[in-house]
Amino acid sequence: MEEYGGGDLLSEAMGSAARVVVVEDCVEAPGAFVLHLLLKRALAGGGAAAFLALAQPFTHYDRILRKMGCNLSLHRRNERLHFFELQAFPGGAREGAIADCFVRLYSEIQRVVEATRTGENAGQFTIMLDDVSLLEVAAHGSVDNVLDFLYYCVTLTSEMNCSLVILIHEDIYAVEENMGLLLHLRHIADLVVKAAPLSTGLAADVHGQLSVINKGTFSEQRAKAQKVWSFHFKVKENGTDFFYPGSRH
Repeated sequence: MEEYGGGDLLSEAMGSAARVVVVEDCVEAPGAFVLHLLLKRALAGGGAAAFLALAQPFTHYDRILRKMGCNLSLHRRNERLHFFELQAFPGGAREGAIADCFVRLYSEIQRVVEATRTGENAGQFTIMLDDVSLLEVAAHGSVDNVLDFLYYCVTLTSEMNCSLVILIHEDIYAVEENMGLLLHLRHIADLVVKAAPLSTGLAADVHGQLSVINKGTFSEQRAKAQKVWSFHFKVKENGTDFFYPGSRH
């Protein structure tokens, strides 16, 4: 049994070279814990992050990460964490003005990335989006506006050498005619991390199964690496256990 850190299964499966990571989850197996773990890792060792919060306010994440040994309030004061409260986005804008709201949001993200990436102490920067499904709702269902925004962010990862992590609820897009956004995200992703319930049903000491699909497009060194990892997980207050089936006693 291994906990999230330098040598756990999730870190080993993900590696460190992916620019775009898509986290897929469903009602039976919520994947927010993956964002919590990746946010903690992003802020460690002098890194910085821009967190786009549509699902929950800052207090929610601050409480959870504090139990995991990461003080978001401190990182925010030190300008290592740039937290965007977007529960009210785009603030009552009319449908025709939605695109302008996305442009302004991207400009603000670009500004903080550029400010953080300058200077001698510039470390890894991560942009995180906690619920792209809610971003589509905010865009009045305009997938085109959402995709335009996300593609701008993807371009930023190349220009500024940063990474992008996006959470999407796969079950919302289970119907074929609604799969457009999900398929686009899978296309642009270097890594797909998928949380799913156990195929054998509920278990007291296992919360679900995590699959990490490495598309192998970002590093020749990883070309011969394992492409798909699958292991179980159990979410705890102070972190998450990852383990292969049958390895827990």
